[in-house]
Amino acid sequence: MGLSGDRPAPVGIDALLETVRAGLDRVTPEGAAAAAGRGALLVDIRYAELRDRDGLIPGALVVERNELEWRLDPFGSHRLPEAVGHDVEVVVVCNEGYASSLAAESLRRLGLHRTTDLDGGFQAWRAAGLPVTPPAA
Repeated sequence: MGLSGDRPAPVGIDALLETVRAGLDRVTPEGAAAAAGRGALLVDIRYAELRDRDGLIPGALVVERNELEWRLDPFGSHRLPEAVGHDVEVVVVCNEGYASSLAAESLRRLGLHRTTDLDGGFQAWRAAGLPVTPPAA
């Protein structure tokens, strides 16, 4: 991009988040649990300190945010065994449902068209009384 004005106009994070979320069919905690029940991958992108503090969603894949695209790209050399194709249903989970929206959009740009995120994140999951594996003592 040069100086000729072909750069996209700057946008704030709130506007970007609103735009990204408009393209996602975000799920509730109960919707995420139902998705997992039909074989969707719940992918926890929270950093270790939060997982150690609050626990884990049983059965969720833990993939740190900085590795997410490499681990879930079905064409990638560093993909997880669960990353079997672009039709895999993925629900991204962060702590409160903000970073997960941006991460879900990034996965959709890789072609993982059935990706969304958990509205409210792990905290909403826990508040809904859904199962949580407590942190190790």
